[in-house]
Amino acid sequence: MSLWNIVSHMPQEEFSSLSTEFPRSLRCLLADWLENQPWEFINGSDAFCTSVASRLFSAMLEKLRGAAGPEGQQCQVLQQVNGLESTYRRDPLRLVAVLRAVLEGEKAAVLKRDHHLPLSFHRRQEELKFSLGLQRLQHRVREIQALRDGPAGEGTGTGRDGAGAAPQELPTLILEAVKELEAVKQQVLKRIQIWKRQQQLAGNGAVFEENLAPLQKRCEDLVEVHFQLQQQAMAASAELGPELLPRLLERFSEVLSSLVKSSFLVEKQPPQVLKTQTKFQASVRFLLGPRLMAAAPKPPMVRADMVTEKQARELSLSTYSNTPSESTGEIMHNVVALETNPTSGTCCANFKNVLLKKIKRCERKGSESVTEEKCAVLFSTTVALTPGNASVHLQVLSLPIVVIVHGNQDNNAKATVLWDNAFSEIERVPFVVAERVPWEKMCDTLNLKFMAEVQTTKGLLKEHYFFLAQKIFNDHSASLEDFQSRHVSWAQFNKEILPGRGFTFWQWFDGVLDLTKRCLKSYWSDRLIIGFISKQYVCKLLSTEPDGTFLLRFSDSEIGGVTIAYVMRGKDGSSQVENIQPFSAKDLSIRSLGDRIRDLGQLRNLYPNTPKDQAFGSHYNKEQTGKDGRGYVSTAIKMTVESERDQQPPSSMGAPPAPMFPVAVPQPENLQPLPGPLCPSTPFCPQPVPPGFPEGNINVMVPDGLTPFPRTPPILPPSLSMDPALPPLCQDPAFGNPGLFLPNQYLPGEAPQLLPGGPSSEPQDEEMPELPPFPDVPLQSPPRWMSPSMDPPSGSELEQLLHCVPPFSPFAPPPQHSEYPDPNPSCWGLGEARWDDGARPGHA
Repeated sequence: MSLWNIVSHMPQEEFSSLSTEFPRSLRCLLADWLENQPWEFINGSDAFCTSVASRLFSAMLEKLRGAAGPEGQQCQVLQQVNGLESTYRRDPLRLVAVLRAVLEGEKAAVLKRDHHLPLSFHRRQEELKFSLGLQRLQHRVREIQALRDGPAGEGTGTGRDGAGAAPQELPTLILEAVKELEAVKQQVLKRIQIWKRQQQLAGNGAVFEENLAPLQKRCEDLVEVHFQLQQQAMAASAELGPELLPRLLERFSEVLSSLVKSSFLVEKQPPQVLKTQTKFQASVRFLLGPRLMAAAPKPPMVRADMVTEKQARELSLSTYSNTPSESTGEIMHNVVALETNPTSGTCCANFKNVLLKKIKRCERKGSESVTEEKCAVLFSTTVALTPGNASVHLQVLSLPIVVIVHGNQDNNAKATVLWDNAFSEIERVPFVVAERVPWEKMCDTLNLKFMAEVQTTKGLLKEHYFFLAQKIFNDHSASLEDFQSRHVSWAQFNKEILPGRGFTFWQWFDGVLDLTKRCLKSYWSDRLIIGFISKQYVCKLLSTEPDGTFLLRFSDSEIGGVTIAYVMRGKDGSSQVENIQPFSAKDLSIRSLGDRIRDLGQLRNLYPNTPKDQAFGSHYNKEQTGKDGRGYVSTAIKMTVESERDQQPPSSMGAPPAPMFPVAVPQPENLQPLPGPLCPSTPFCPQPVPPGFPEGNINVMVPDGLTPFPRTPPILPPSLSMDPALPPLCQDPAFGNPGLFLPNQYLPGEAPQLLPGGPSSEPQDEEMPELPPFPDVPLQSPPRWMSPSMDPPSGSELEQLLHCVPPFSPFAPPPQHSEYPDPNPSCWGLGEARWDDGARPGHA
């Protein structure tokens, strides 16, 4: 956006003082063209500034005459143009001062209102400054050439005073030219640093202009002027003398060396979170390669090495003059040729198949984890430059990299990279970054990351920032303005666990990012999800709304979950805000959020008062009906939610299936007791019954095709012994009466617990006497539930046991408790304690 696009919508009264010498009507006709000229950088009254001012004045008059148009206000505009021409023709520098004052006044008005200027305006101003500086250098070269050619150049009007005075001495003019060369070089180096910083911010999602062609042209143009100026100095060696010339040549060499080394850039960065045993790509580019490596016999080789933060700091302090003694990690396929492409005019080394085989960790500071350890890839090469065939060592560091060895480290590694990318300075010691940053900057970073990851134009709102501030600072009493003046630390961001949770702030926020990116992008872009809002504030919003009003928010207690909060009314008319169990990305991949909302009849209006079909109708999937092409009847998955007040008693919901037939017989009297280890871990083994089992009759279910036991008892191994003190086979002392244990009935999620040596949990202190083994009787095949190494008992014992099982006494049903808060509306206030999302109504 240009400056005029903002100024044109502001009241004209604010610029009345600027219209006295330059009419606002003409400013309107010039529009963007006026601010795309270097008025602010024409500082001086020499011949160069005068010539630039005269050229701009002529161009402006031509622009105004063309914009006047054939009709309407043509006469008035032409009169104003003629007035400008008569006033400033003999003194164009005066017009430059007037237009500079106009632009300064407009910038001051915009800064007063918006506190910043458009980024495009800053970028354009920087380009204008460099372009004018380069033109001035070219003008200096022509001046020096004219002075060296003799007195004929005196009448060319090249004198610094612009009045045709005698030219100054040649050494002084060359010294001033070298000083201006160094100033323009600093502009180019600064622009390279800005490009690097923008590349780093792009890692967090910022807009980035990757095209290096304009920057390469700057470097090439400056080097061209550098060689021209150096050639003029060498030609004037007699005038410069034996003392001044070496100093000038040294300054020329330093300018070229810094340009060459700074123009070696990482065009495509390696992944900033890099997993070992994973291939990656990267590329480096030498901006001055096409200009200075044209005569190289063979392309030089670029090497990539992994270096630690300490090694990177040493390289930075030594001005990249040496190489590290050893590599931090082992990298495969890390040597690539630096080749020049005549078609595209680029000089690049493309690493297409690099593999980080392993990493050697260094000593960490304090409580620093491996995911906070930063390293980098060092790209290095040695090139021969023309003219002179001088050898120069080039090396450049990549952006900080966090190396991980497992996927579960990815989340924390991304936090380290995000913090470093957002809050590092342009020129810093690698890889120093602030430990505390303003919360306002953190909000900008989170918003940038969210929009980039989700690929949406709808960013976070100030209400979202307020909720995030309450979460990261654990402060529910401060106002939005109070948070804006606070600073957030790295520990608060991703080291300290949130109160009452098992994760950090970043881990929770990254889960929201992943869920929204995968499943909720269109809902968020349509502003159907409030998302970042506390459960307490949701209750405040919905408690006074009609029955069925709902909204969507991100789960506060789970990572990567979205939940639906809605209002329901009881029989007494009281309102209660229910929160449905959060949906994860896996849940929404089974059935989309829109279809789930359509399924629920409890949901009627999206807060505040939009009918749900109107809000989510475009997100519904078409339901399939009838038969498909193969003749199958279509099926569908539907979601239902039952509130606790609508749930049926457990006896009707969780009763066991109807038995095949009941069996109840008296207890046998003369059964030979068998040792505990004979009872295998099968459905017929006695198991402890979990407390709170639903009430109901226990019946024996005999499946069809059960093979009867043989009547001959099995042979026991010599290591097994019989204890007369043990209870009879399958007699359960825990229940107070003997009986046959039935197939296991467990509560969901609980595993059986077998006690060694039989069903009794009491320790057996008495020594068990050994008994003679049973006679060996061959068997055809053991039952399916027995180990192949065990022999089955006789069939008569099973028949006896089936006649000795009395019916079980029913268990007491578990008490029903509601985990949800009191439906009293007073409990939904903002001052109440935070509730857990795990406490939610029953659902299916």
